[in-house]
Amino acid sequence: MPWMPGFRYGALLPPLALNLIVRDTARAAAFYRDVLDAEVHYQDIDFAAVRVGPAEVMLHADHTHDDHPWSGDLNGGTSRGVGAQVRLLGVDPDVVEARAREHGAHLVAAAADKGHGWRETLVRDPDGYEWAVGVLIEPAKGPFGPHEVATP
Repeated sequence: MPWMPGFRYGALLPPLALNLIVRDTARAAAFYRDVLDAEVHYQDIDFAAVRVGPAEVMLHADHTHDDHPWSGDLNGGTSRGVGAQVRLLGVDPDVVEARAREHGAHLVAAAADKGHGWRETLVRDPDGYEWAVGVLIEPAKGPFGPHEVATP
């Protein structure tokens, strides 16, 4: 039995949330818990609800979308998440890299300082969804905030 009715969970979702279609919700939830230190709210064979930092992430099993127009592509082995990258600011990339190595997760790129102002690492979940996690580095930290434009 779900921990709450679906309509209640839907009403509690933030304005922007992720819904990832996965082969195995238990395996996916374990990746998010073990590598990205996610809080797993709930997990069953069909669905898992996790919080990764400030992001609410829904994990739906393939079979829950059998009637969706793209289900044939998923069943045919099409890569998932190609061309999309989930970026999460405020998570220590060195810790995530270490956890990925410890748990045998797919480490795409080791933690490094980047020209766009982040120290980041790239990890891929068991279904191929790529996460860039990082923290701000100098000079991105100031004197302006991350959503402001510096004025001359």
